[in-house]
Amino acid sequence: MPKSLLPLCDNDATYLGAASAAAALAGVSIETLNSRCFCISLDREALRGALESTLGQPGLFELVQQRCPYLFAAHPVFIAPAHLQRMAEVVRAVESVVALPAYRELVLARSPAIARHAPGDAKGVFFGYDFHVTEGGFGLIEINSNAGGAMLNAVLARAQRACCPAIEQLLPPALRAETLEAGIVAMFRQEWALAGNQRPLRSIAIVDEAPQQQYLYPEFLLFQQLFQRHGLQAVIADPSELSLKNGVLWHGELAIDLVYNRLTDFALEAPANAVLHQAYLEHASLLTPHPQAHALYADKRNLALLCDASQLQALGVCAETQQLFLAAIPHTEVVEPANAERLWRERKRLFFKPCAGYGSRAAYRGDKLTQRVWQEILAGDYVAQALVLPGQRVMASDTPALKFDVRDYAYDGAVQWVAARLYQGQTTNFRTPGGGFAPVYPGPENLSTTCCAPAIPR
Repeated sequence: MPKSLLPLCDNDATYLGAASAAAALAGVSIETLNSRCFCISLDREALRGALESTLGQPGLFELVQQRCPYLFAAHPVFIAPAHLQRMAEVVRAVESVVALPAYRELVLARSPAIARHAPGDAKGVFFGYDFHVTEGGFGLIEINSNAGGAMLNAVLARAQRACCPAIEQLLPPALRAETLEAGIVAMFRQEWALAGNQRPLRSIAIVDEAPQQQYLYPEFLLFQQLFQRHGLQAVIADPSELSLKNGVLWHGELAIDLVYNRLTDFALEAPANAVLHQAYLEHASLLTPHPQAHALYADKRNLALLCDASQLQALGVCAETQQLFLAAIPHTEVVEPANAERLWRERKRLFFKPCAGYGSRAAYRGDKLTQRVWQEILAGDYVAQALVLPGQRVMASDTPALKFDVRDYAYDGAVQWVAARLYQGQTTNFRTPGGGFAPVYPGPENLSTTCCAPAIPR
């Protein structure tokens, strides 16, 4: 490593001039930053203040520590600006293809009947586009239709600390978090308007099965308070607490205009969700994200379609978008009896996911498969995806690197926020000491000449 990349900034506040900083950063790779830069870190006291001042009552910090202690990573992740731009291009391209009548007809024909019910023009909130990114690799590994964590990342943005004033320019100012939160509220109001409603949105129910037992229950509280701060009545509810009367969905004495859907029963097939199912079909309340959004975006079979050149051409997808998808989406195919023997032979370079899966559940790296699990895959609805290795981030100089994926939160084809999730093992789990959500910062290509050089331990 060049001598210029040795420690140039430390906690004793030794600062560089602009020219020296630029020179020091000229040869620094993204991998070097992710393995040796610890200039920016999570400030626990600032996190406590952000959680509790945002919530407006004490105790949320302790709840997070008890319920999900590995929710926030200690340091940010660096990503090349070109990769961030490419992610946004993929998001826009997917949106353009989903809008094609031929694509919608093809996908909805193999989806549950409820997916063909359209709630006006409502898009569905909080799409999550998950990528694996390294300097030498890039892949969209999946799309989620009810991605969690946006409010947690808004809090996290307020709790970052730099080791010197010069590098503070890398930290997203509180205004960015406030802008995200304002955008979230605007998104829900836009959903309400797109569904064809003329009067203002008045009430929201945040709905999940046994919400107080959910791992991300603290985020439900953050959403509730966010909505209330913007003049919306908001409740957190289990589907069993909802009732349908005279064409209106109710939670106790509160008429529910909109349901923010955190359920993983994407087609509302479970008996416990019967009231919500009926309310959705009768337009008694707006449900977002809704079953059609999951079918069009998040069914893993869609990735097999989007990386199939002949299918894309038949759908009328433009050549530029075809090239983008073929380069950015790892080859994916549905597991069927006809290809089962070949996929088993090739399993070491594949990742297997259930078509309707979520949260990395029942997903397997091929090199870890046993015959028992393979038989379960053959009996279920799975896709096989070419393995794209995740990035790696070192959290401390004396600890092994953690893996990370990068999530773009998106609405209506636009990226709202970018976050990383750090973990050990096969998949993201929020159970890894030192892991969890991390801010994403652009690498040296976007650093100004007034920035301090990264603190790189000897």
